[in-house]
Amino acid sequence: MATYVNDLRLTEIATGDEAGDWGATTNTNLELIAEAFSFGTEAITTNADTHTTTIADGGTDPGRSLFLKYTGTLDSACTITIAPNTVSKLWFIENGTSGSQNIIISQGSGANITIPPGDTKAIYSDGAGSGAAMVDAFASLNVVDLKVQDDLTVTDDLIVNGDIDLEGSIDVNGTANLDVVDIDGAVQLDATLTVGANDQGYNVTLYGDTASTYALWNSSADTLLFSDNAKAGFGTGTDLHIMSDGANGYIDNETGTLYVRGSNLLLTDADGGNRYLQGENNAGTSLYWNDTNAERIITTVTGVTVTGGVAIKNGATSAGFVEFFEDSDNGTNKVTLIGPASTADITLTLPNAAGTIATTASAADDATALAIALG
Repeated sequence: MATYVNDLRLTEIATGDEAGDWGATTNTNLELIAEAFSFGTEAITTNADTHTTTIADGGTDPGRSLFLKYTGTLDSACTITIAPNTVSKLWFIENGTSGSQNIIISQGSGANITIPPGDTKAIYSDGAGSGAAMVDAFASLNVVDLKVQDDLTVTDDLIVNGDIDLEGSIDVNGTANLDVVDIDGAVQLDATLTVGANDQGYNVTLYGDTASTYALWNSSADTLLFSDNAKAGFGTGTDLHIMSDGANGYIDNETGTLYVRGSNLLLTDADGGNRYLQGENNAGTSLYWNDTNAERIITTVTGVTVTGGVAIKNGATSAGFVEFFEDSDNGTNKVTLIGPASTADITLTLPNAAGTIATTASAADDATALAIALG
């Protein structure tokens, strides 16, 4: 009596059986062996939640195929049971169904394999009877050389001890943990790029085309550092840029007005010990000499207060002068006080009492009128 206990469900002819038919049975077995290396399709009843694929005893059946594609339309996940549960075999199974639903491959009460729509998995059954399990054959795949000419989707861990040469795109839905990355082409990020974690930073260096020019995020110093001659540019045309050439620092604004805004403004030396200029909102602006206490010029609501002397010069060939304009409602006439050429210093001491100093239109009378006014 023939049996079908092998994994391909071929007819095993018992001794003395099938006299005169042995050749035909053998030929059928050879055809079924060939079928076991072929491609087969099996349709699932529309919207079925369960389906059974039974490898027929001694007869052609798509379930015997090495590459098995399931088709049909689903509105929910479908569990497919491979029978009998004693078959131990390898398949490449494709979820070719429509409806965007998973298929779940099962053989017994052991582990199942889920195949998303459009995907293909290499799986094998252990044939352990009622407790039989399906196993993902490529769950831990060790490949010496792998060349992918189209899309590659990895839904679990991918460990590569050698090089990866990509000519297309790489789409990572999880986390890519890379010790060293060397990218020679363009990189496009459609989400947030994070380097490090809170209180655990890492250096990031951006190089320019000019040798020794770069920008460095120095995590240990919590500093964004620009090398000598590397500019921090602002504006579409980098109209404003800040840089250091190693000897001097520069703030260059090439278009429009440079605004420095703040409620108060303080300009000091490098260590902040000596003030140059201090401006306070609604309190005037002060210019300093040498240290914080040497305030020399202060703007006030009525004009300017000067502490110390005032030297007025007008170049190397002209005398310094001061112009006093009349009230704004009387036109633009003015009185000019000018220092003429002299061979020695001249000191003009104003009187210590109220009075008027007036000069005549005649230059000859100027000295007399001034002397009278000064007493």
